[in-house]
Amino acid sequence: MFITLEGPDGSGKTTQFRRLAVWLGAQGLEVLMVREPGGTVLGESVRELLLQGRGGAMDARAELLLFCASRAQLVSERILPHLEAGGVVLCDRFADSTLAYQGYGRGLDLDLLRVMLNFATCDRWPDLTLYFDLEAEVALARRTAGGEVNRLDAESLDFHRRVRIGYLELVARDPRRWVVIDARPPADEVERKVRGVVAAHFEQQRVFDK
Repeated sequence: MFITLEGPDGSGKTTQFRRLAVWLGAQGLEVLMVREPGGTVLGESVRELLLQGRGGAMDARAELLLFCASRAQLVSERILPHLEAGGVVLCDRFADSTLAYQGYGRGLDLDLLRVMLNFATCDRWPDLTLYFDLEAEVALARRTAGGEVNRLDAESLDFHRRVRIGYLELVARDPRRWVVIDARPPADEVERKVRGVVAAHFEQQRVFDK
């Protein structure tokens, strides 16, 4: 089972990612936790370039290719071997982030992106994607208050609004894979929702009882 978590920084996505991993592990499942960009030696180096902005201004195409390079390494080195061994993979962001941020946000061609993403992922897309939905203004305010602002956070409000629209269009395009999680309530309430969704999904696969 391959589960990804998507949404804006500031939505509480990463907190829920950690909590979900602990809970699934308590069910006796072998859980691999990975993040994007990152998850490998190569990927973590790319992460520094992409999120800290130490390389200066970055062309949108260069940004895209760096994300794809990190993702290709992560898929081949860690994700596919763990899935083939019968484990569960939890990924904090995956290829849908590229469609949302570089496609809808930056305006790069979506059809071209899908071809590149299929290549980078070996055509392995998630079985379940949780999208933590939050208004762009609220997400950015949370990030600023927490003092964790990266290169993408610093983009314009319009950029982040386009990203949100993109995510919602991706949900509408593939409703069987996506589940929208309202990210506004307190973390414990969101966690209960996440557990219910994931348990129901696993129950369909007869992995464990809800």
